[in-house]
Amino acid sequence: MAITLTWTGHATWLIDTGSGVLLVDPFFDECPTASMKAKDVACDTILVTHGHFDHVADLVAIAKRTQARVLCAFEIAQWLAKQGVENTQPMNFGGSVAVPGGTAKMEIAHHSSSLPDGTYGGNPAGWLLDVGGVRAYIAGDTALFSDMQRIGRPRDGRGIDVAVLPIGDVFTMGPEDSYEALRLLKPRIALPNHYGTWPPIAQDAAVWAARVTAEKLAEPRVLVPGGSVRIAAQGS
Repeated sequence: MAITLTWTGHATWLIDTGSGVLLVDPFFDECPTASMKAKDVACDTILVTHGHFDHVADLVAIAKRTQARVLCAFEIAQWLAKQGVENTQPMNFGGSVAVPGGTAKMEIAHHSSSLPDGTYGGNPAGWLLDVGGVRAYIAGDTALFSDMQRIGRPRDGRGIDVAVLPIGDVFTMGPEDSYEALRLLKPRIALPNHYGTWPPIAQDAAVWAARVTAEKLAEPRVLVPGGSVRIAAQGS
């Protein structure tokens, strides 16, 4: 069993679970580093971490075209309803729902959240996925927080297989805090995102990866927009 994660740029991911495709934080047409356009996206479920434009700019268009169910904060679901998007699953921290290939749990994040028109977006979130036999943590836009240790705690003898963390700094945690996050989460594999899109969040991902390797924090995988990585379940 395995999943395939494709980074399309910034903080947007396509996750093929083997039973369907999850789309995280759709930001394509206005993203300067995006590897594809919104019109070309195919997905079964959309997961939203928070309401900032660089995470939802193409959400309404893709949700309407694909009819994919949108998992998001209650307040974002209310906003989507006003945009004509009806297939939503309102959620809040600690809640879990079924998604193609497994389950998605809404986890806490330390950030802010408002929609592009200024509407309050509820709590920002991360996602803990148990899909395709793989446990994946999508941190979303967040600062470092101690509950990452709880999120990474093994369940049924299984820890986190892959963690996706922001490293851009300024608006999220930067490289230094991401290393501490990895110490708390203890994932097998680590993927950076939310960097390099604009000058304020420029980072050298190769330097980041070298330190992650040197300190044996995880196995780093640095992708270019459009790049994919296959993550096999433990024991596969």
